[in-house]
Amino acid sequence: MNVRKKYQITEYCHQFLSGYIAEGDVCIDATAGNGHDTEFLCRLAGAGGKVYAFDIQEQALENTRKKLEEDGFLSRARLICDGHERMEEYVKEMVSAVVFNLGYLPGGDHACATKASTSLAAVKAAMRLVKPGGVISLCIYSGGDTGYEEREVLLDWLKDVDPKKWLVLVNSYHNRKNDPPLPVFILRLE
Repeated sequence: MNVRKKYQITEYCHQFLSGYIAEGDVCIDATAGNGHDTEFLCRLAGAGGKVYAFDIQEQALENTRKKLEEDGFLSRARLICDGHERMEEYVKEMVSAVVFNLGYLPGGDHACATKASTSLAAVKAAMRLVKPGGVISLCIYSGGDTGYEEREVLLDWLKDVDPKKWLVLVNSYHNRKNDPPLPVFILRLE
């Protein structure tokens, strides 16, 4: 890993996730956004893999669709216009990785952002779907009207997950100001 180059939270998370996703795996992008995480997961899962990408905004799914078409990965993904808290209604198999980028759609309406209650429900659903040895990645962006609440609700709840079944790693940008994003990894141990 070239650490001198990887300062963005998404790049940092991608580096970490790379060790958990192999050809043929099933993955979930719980917040499709502009399609960068979906494309990353499709590339790692390969032609034999599958990626479910969720977003409540049609614009986000259209952005993701265009990105996947340009990169030749659209056939590997299933784009779903629904809340990430409902992922178990669509995903019926165990998955290797679930990726969350919480907050609002970059370049989109800041009023339309993830919320503490639905994000917590989605993380719980992801924990039921991730296979042993799998990982959940949370990029938590604070600020705005709900970002602080969402961060605190998730971190408070994660403190009490069973340490015999899960390892929760909370990272931080220690010398960055103005509420930098918080990368969190939840690893299924059993």
